[in-house]
Amino acid sequence: MANIKSAKKRILVNRKKALRNKSVKSAVKTQIKKLDSAIAAGNKEAAVAELSNLQKVMSMATSKGIIKKNATSRKISRMATAVNKIGE
Repeated sequence: MANIKSAKKRILVNRKKALRNKSVKSAVKTQIKKLDSAIAAGNKEAAVAELSNLQKVMSMATSKGIIKKNATSRKISRMATAVNKIGE
């Protein structure tokens, strides 16, 4: 444990940020799993709704700096392509 007051504060702040980041990443993974299950079931309406939710959650994570912009774009693009292939 640190002795200096500012170092102690940094430890506390970093713990808070790590918990927030973990929570947001978990929410993103959950949305991805929900979308994957909708795609696997072949339910296009549910998949479109889940894709919308995924975009919202991922863009919020990107704005907070938790996920990088290009990673968000790549994942959303791949998921959108998978949703569009359902009806074919």
